[in-house]
Amino acid sequence: MSDPTIRDRILRAVDARFDAQLAFTQEVVRHPSLRTQEGSAQDLLHRAMEQRGLQMDRWQLDPGALAAHPGAGIIDVDYGDVDNVVGTYEPTVEAGRSLILNGHIDVVPTGPEGAWSASPWDARIDGDWLYGRGSGDMKAGLVANLFAFDALFDAGLEPTARIHIQSVVEEECTGNGSLSALQRGYTADAVLIPEPEEDMLVRANVGVIWFRVRVDGAPTHPREMHAGFNAIDAAHSVIGRLRELEEAWNAERGQHRYFEDLDHPINLNLGIVAGGDWASSVPAWCEMDLRIALYPGVTAEDAWEQIEAHLASVTTDEAGNPIRATATRNGFFAQGYVLEEGSDAEAALRASHREVFGSELETFTTPGYLDGRVFTQYGGIPSLVYGPISEAIHGYDERVSIESVRRITKSIALFIADWCGVQESSRS
Repeated sequence: MSDPTIRDRILRAVDARFDAQLAFTQEVVRHPSLRTQEGSAQDLLHRAMEQRGLQMDRWQLDPGALAAHPGAGIIDVDYGDVDNVVGTYEPTVEAGRSLILNGHIDVVPTGPEGAWSASPWDARIDGDWLYGRGSGDMKAGLVANLFAFDALFDAGLEPTARIHIQSVVEEECTGNGSLSALQRGYTADAVLIPEPEEDMLVRANVGVIWFRVRVDGAPTHPREMHAGFNAIDAAHSVIGRLRELEEAWNAERGQHRYFEDLDHPINLNLGIVAGGDWASSVPAWCEMDLRIALYPGVTAEDAWEQIEAHLASVTTDEAGNPIRATATRNGFFAQGYVLEEGSDAEAALRASHREVFGSELETFTTPGYLDGRVFTQYGGIPSLVYGPISEAIHGYDERVSIESVRRITKSIALFIADWCGVQESSRS
């Protein structure tokens, strides 16, 4: 930032309210915003934005409108209580560049809660760490957006461009929350998403497909197992063959920019397994829910064709028994994306990061999904995915570094001031 006086005012403002920011983050973490259960947490974010005088918009996701979009994930839950929340700031003088501050409120399941060192909803603090499901992924970042915005006003300034602060759902399973916001008309000159990215900027990330594979068997009594066909045993053969596809795609990493040096960018995850009806019956069926990644530039449609063709080639198991494996999509159907180098938005973020961290902003490639692809692919908007240090996201004892959150909040606040512009506040 060219004016060191303004910079220092903003940085001091973040520090002055950081205890309140941390307390609010804890409050958000205490709301178990699992898929389709985000309502109470969205109520909290709605009130917080409304109290700041933002123009509020809350709407239920529309399955029909989403299904018509090529970037939508498959919907297999009821969207009756699945809402996005957006608060919009309109400047008194419009002179800068517009911005979306995006974050997701949904979290993944905890697994057996007894395996946590404390309740995943306690939001406890131990040293530099704030614990809890969603603390890192990504409630700390979601709240950082709000308090970075606050810091400008606390510093006696106001932005001179339109800002949309978004709390979206469905990031962990379809990406339909951010896509719905884009369909609703929310666009800007840049998007910033403070996912837990180790104080770095994401240069590229994979796309993801979720799908369910069903393997059928032939049930019999165990006394005559040889006359039947065990669908669960057969499922092992199917997974083995899908691992061959996974490795074939990994072998292609040298053909994909930014993925050349990753050891294993394409990961096939067997997430859910269910099968059989009775311990004393040879299983007649087995269903497996899987997640596989794909490179930017590879469409989800092309990847799906390869998956289906590979499954069709699985005709027998190792013993020569016939296998019939069918696949259906049931969530993510998303292409990966690359943040092209040299954008003005990245330059502004680099400058803000340098002011706060005293070092250059590093970039990296992640084999995980991010909503940035929605804005980049379908809105033509540069998406800056940049956020705090975390540990064990999607695992036991998920946690986020408190001091990293403080630094990231400062960096976001300086970025807003630079990107959107500021003037002395007219608020009393």
